[in-house]
Amino acid sequence: MKAVYITGHGGLEVLTYGDLPDPVAAAGEAVIDIHAASVNAADYKRRRGGGILKPIEKFPYILGRDFSGTVSALGDGVTDFSIGDPVFGVCAFGQEGTYAEKIAVDAAIIDIKPESITHAQATALALTGLTAITSIEDCLNLKAGEKILIQGGAGGVAGYAIQLAKHIGATVVTTASSDNHDYVRGLGADEVIDYKATDFTQAVSDCDAVFDTVGGDVTERSFAVLKSGGRLASIASGHEPPPSPRDDTQGLRPKATRDRKYLKRIVELHESGAVKPPEIMGFPLEQAAEAQKISESRHLHGKLVLEVRS
Repeated sequence: MKAVYITGHGGLEVLTYGDLPDPVAAAGEAVIDIHAASVNAADYKRRRGGGILKPIEKFPYILGRDFSGTVSALGDGVTDFSIGDPVFGVCAFGQEGTYAEKIAVDAAIIDIKPESITHAQATALALTGLTAITSIEDCLNLKAGEKILIQGGAGGVAGYAIQLAKHIGATVVTTASSDNHDYVRGLGADEVIDYKATDFTQAVSDCDAVFDTVGGDVTERSFAVLKSGGRLASIASGHEPPPSPRDDTQGLRPKATRDRKYLKRIVELHESGAVKPPEIMGFPLEQAAEAQKISESRHLHGKLVLEVRS
């Protein structure tokens, strides 16, 4: 199969387009012919040798965590799919490999892709949707009438979270550069703060919740906008919950658990009109380095998608 893989940690130059052996389905697995795969920020961090996973020990190594495609082979014990079924999903935690024409994955954590979304849209919604849903609904347990600050609103996960929070009935404040204000307002943000021109801690207060996708000092400073009893969930603080500098607020680390129920929730939210697919910038598989270059710049709104098959 064709794949984009890395031969060691480093810059964009370590990304190689070439041939690797086809995967084989073990018991409980399905082999997917990938039609589209997302490019996520985790990918370039992994390429550099960072991120929250253990260092890569064996090369060549294929990056990529979510996908949409069709079932091409089934391992023993898999009875809920047939050859040719359109499916989408997110790799099990610790597994990567979607920058390729094929991947073998645990069949229990993928689901049927509905006809209402394309393969590119399905992969663009997969990891972002799973992460946002587990953060907003499971971890923060956001309720109607609450006020939430979402840090980095133009990003893929944060953009999904804005729509989900509005669907729940919350008041949504978000941070974004000035050129992305119209975009995040279009997603449903009630108030937008230009983080380059304004100190968000002076512009917003009395939040019930914060969802942080930025990290660094933004995470720690975000506790200042919470009311007493407020909670902050960060996906940018490593494995552990961020420690709160206050005794009356709580730091949380969401768990993006791979489970078919979250894929069904993604489909439900899409088909109800609550969450729309992001704007997509597509690249052929062999241009994965160019896609990662854009991802690394952190100035894109929407999603970067590798179009593996036409």
